[in-house]
Amino acid sequence: MAEAARMFQTSQMTLYRAIADNQFPAVRIRGRLIIPAIAVERMIEAALGSNSAVDAADFVGEGAA
Repeated sequence: MAEAARMFQTSQMTLYRAIADNQFPAVRIRGRLIIPAIAVERMIEAALGSNSAVDAADFVGEGAA
């Protein structure tokens, strides 16, 4: 979570809230929230492909395949 917060230049609390509101992709493993690298990569690809900002909520529940 700390690494993702630094990457997105936001606080960990902001990410926790977005995840709780189903506005940011994450998986829970043994009580720990993990932000999948594939979700971040897809957000970056989409932003670069459209040359605009993307909504992280569009990547919630998308699956890895």
